[in-house]
Amino acid sequence: MKTYDFDAVVVGSGIAGLSFALGLASRGRTVCIVTKKNRAESNTNYAQGGIACVTSSSDDFESHVKDTLDAGDGLCNSAVVRQIVQDGPERIKEMIQMGVEFSQLEDGRVSLGKEGGHSKRRILHVKDVTGRAIEQALLHGINESPLIEVREHCMAIDLITTRKLKKFGYTGTDDENRVAGIYCFNEVDHTVFALRTSSVLLATGGVGQVYQFTTNPDIATGDGVAMAYRAGAEIRNLEFVQFHPTAFFSQDGKRFLISEAVRGEGAILRNSEGEPFMERYHPRKDLAPRDIVARAIDSEMKRSGAEHVFLDITSMSKKELEERFPTIYAHCRDNGIHIEKDLIPVVPAAHYLCGGVATNLSAETSLKGLYACGEVACTGLHGANRLASNSLLEALVLAHRGVESVDQFLTEYPGEIDSLPPWVDGNVSNSDERVILFHNWSELKRTLWDYVGIVRTTKRLERARARIQLLSREINDYYWNFRVEPKLLELRNMVQVADLMVQCALQRKESRGLHYILDYPSLSPEALDTTIIR
Repeated sequence: MKTYDFDAVVVGSGIAGLSFALGLASRGRTVCIVTKKNRAESNTNYAQGGIACVTSSSDDFESHVKDTLDAGDGLCNSAVVRQIVQDGPERIKEMIQMGVEFSQLEDGRVSLGKEGGHSKRRILHVKDVTGRAIEQALLHGINESPLIEVREHCMAIDLITTRKLKKFGYTGTDDENRVAGIYCFNEVDHTVFALRTSSVLLATGGVGQVYQFTTNPDIATGDGVAMAYRAGAEIRNLEFVQFHPTAFFSQDGKRFLISEAVRGEGAILRNSEGEPFMERYHPRKDLAPRDIVARAIDSEMKRSGAEHVFLDITSMSKKELEERFPTIYAHCRDNGIHIEKDLIPVVPAAHYLCGGVATNLSAETSLKGLYACGEVACTGLHGANRLASNSLLEALVLAHRGVESVDQFLTEYPGEIDSLPPWVDGNVSNSDERVILFHNWSELKRTLWDYVGIVRTTKRLERARARIQLLSREINDYYWNFRVEPKLLELRNMVQVADLMVQCALQRKESRGLHYILDYPSLSPEALDTTIIR
């Protein structure tokens, strides 16, 4: 087994991981970025809406803070919310300096969008490809840095900690458990290698692929949450999964995101009879918070038996739509929908995880040397429901703060582990029954969709856990008896995360934010986090 040394390792290549790597390299630290696909594939790349940030004289920090707290349904950490909102403008300036050209109005002012839950226009965007534009700017900086190495088509397997090393004879000077490295699988030559480091940043994105229908790319299999849990880090609030209300409905089951910004520009949701219905569910109508809109759509579909509802943006002209939403317009057109005159069929789909690996404002987890940033992390910003477009803001701010923390940590722990134990395959063989993987993959996704979806019951959650535990035993047996491969590693992580999600959901005896359970329809008097530590 080959071992390589770096000051820090970043797992994931979205906005959180890339901006962190650039910041740490600017301080003279060596960084290795490990990414499952190519460096441009991430949840960031699919983020259409934009970045929520106070940049206008007609807006203010307190208004943004209030909107975030309202959306979070009592579970946000108000100090965290205020700090991230206040740090936002400086991080936006850095993005502009790196070459991100946010859309502008004809008079040269920045074009600010409005999305559900926001009381003001504050969404900076690059048409409807904001995430891709930011990703490209960051990748340019990554490619120019001699201190950053990117290992594409490599998948992190598990963290190596000093506690694990003691089983192999390591005798440290203290009993505190901390990061010593990470094992990774090279998908090209099918070998396992190790990265020796004192600090690892998890920036692996979300968990959308545990559901049958999701807006997430194929890589969103919950790897960071699963690895952090297995290493002993605290996991928090995994029951809060945001279902995006408006994913494009197609018979092939693939879900393309129709950005909330479309409703921000005046789109109206209509049921199968063509009636607008959101006024029956919330005072803000079509700009209500996402959890309310998703439940309203779910209710309308169940009432009528329809497979979808419609989004009506025919109030805008073809020219306006092609200019503001070129990607969405093209996708709909390619599917036979001309949105300047046709209604868009939409359904909810799993979209964003509001819980994750528990961190503070410096991206530090409960495991020394392990950091988390972006969707994989739970900072306290989102609470029980994410306010639209706060995610990219959080990633930028926490990555910047994480750089300062890791740089200081590396001064204290420069890397004293002499060697790492080799990865041992033992006598395992290549599997001749890979059909088990695909069967279990499909069963897990259907189980989560049917039993841990938009509306839940205790009985559904208990059914889900029973099935997940059976799958977990079968997958674990498969893992120890056959050589590792990407599909197996992802499925192992997915079933681990699914079990943690159900555990968190069963802990919460109330309906709050994204967790809506019929057995407990009311809010509890006290807002508490759900936590799990191995």
